[in-house]
Amino acid sequence: MVERRRTVHDIASRKLRGRKIRSSIYIGFIVSAIVVALIPLGFIVVALLVKGAHVISATFLTATPVQPTLFDQDNIGGIGNAIVGSLVVDGIAALMAVPMGVVIGLYLSERSTRTATILRSVSEIMTGLPSILFGVFSYIYIVTWMRGYSAFAASVALALLMTPVISKAAETALRDVPLSLKEAGLALGARQSTVTLKVILPYAFPGVFTGVLLALARAVGETAPLLFVIGASIIYDWNPAHPSTAMPLMIFNYAGSFYESQQAAAWGVALTLVVIVFALNLAARFVAARMRREQY
Repeated sequence: MVERRRTVHDIASRKLRGRKIRSSIYIGFIVSAIVVALIPLGFIVVALLVKGAHVISATFLTATPVQPTLFDQDNIGGIGNAIVGSLVVDGIAALMAVPMGVVIGLYLSERSTRTATILRSVSEIMTGLPSILFGVFSYIYIVTWMRGYSAFAASVALALLMTPVISKAAETALRDVPLSLKEAGLALGARQSTVTLKVILPYAFPGVFTGVLLALARAVGETAPLLFVIGASIIYDWNPAHPSTAMPLMIFNYAGSFYESQQAAAWGVALTLVVIVFALNLAARFVAARMRREQY
């Protein structure tokens, strides 16, 4: 009996040792992959700080751009109008994309019909499409219809980009709602719509909110959808029906400029944009974590 116990113990010890070795190897691979991914990111962040930090100032963030000349090559003004343009474009895009994305996500999480399957497939295909195609779509159907470039056309392109991302995040968050909560609400005699609005959506709100901010963070940094639709403007303009500009587009234009002052300014605009995107991602995770703590 004692010998049998010793044999079982030895076998268990060998298996446990093998599992620990395999676990250590897997963890090593994961850590190595994270380090390899962080190395280029670190170089990018350092380059942005070194080349862009000295450009940023109060005047740079608030003034309108000025075209430099051969006699005054350092006079480039600022990016205040681009910041305003980004706020208008991204704000309107969010107003259009968030309701559509949440409604689509809710429908996909509650239905298993053929229509839902087709809609899910279309949403996944849209997520993988090159972003410039949304700009082409907006040019054909919005710019041509309005007979001119506008911030609204850019917002439509970004809304099409954001909607599938939000719908996927909303569907995932809504599917994670415990079935017992839904059944409890229905058992109390509440309608399906009431359970959805009062129980399901509040519980899934942290995940939905995270998806919204992540989609917005992606849209803020997109350049390709804006190239054909937003036009060009060097003034402060809050009217979405007028041509405008945005920070990603200004980076694109400045990076290919003949003047070194504008090339240097492109790094400053890029650093400003990275800080905004980082703040959005950080806010998304902070708000989602705080809401989850309040739920439990």
